[in-house]
Amino acid sequence: MRRIPILAITALGLLPAAGDAAERTVTLAVENMDCAACPYIVHKVMAAVPGVSNVAVSFEHKAAVVTFDDTRTTVEAVAAASANAGFPARPAGAGS
Repeated sequence: MRRIPILAITALGLLPAAGDAAERTVTLAVENMDCAACPYIVHKVMAAVPGVSNVAVSFEHKAAVVTFDDTRTTVEAVAAASANAGFPARPAGAGS
């Protein structure tokens, strides 16, 4: 039996390549941020979602930039966590 080199299998897409990352970054427009404490709350609830590795909230831009592992969570789950705290969020650029 002839062995197929591992690189050939990877090239065929049967195994994930070493560089395949599951990390994604998304910008979410966040509603109802109208005081200095709001960004802290939004950061806290988004960062608590399993799979989220980084959250940067801008009060000025009413937005949050979230980095997460897309094998562990989704944009919808992060947005739902924010909405459950009273700050509805949606991908920036999405319809109102």
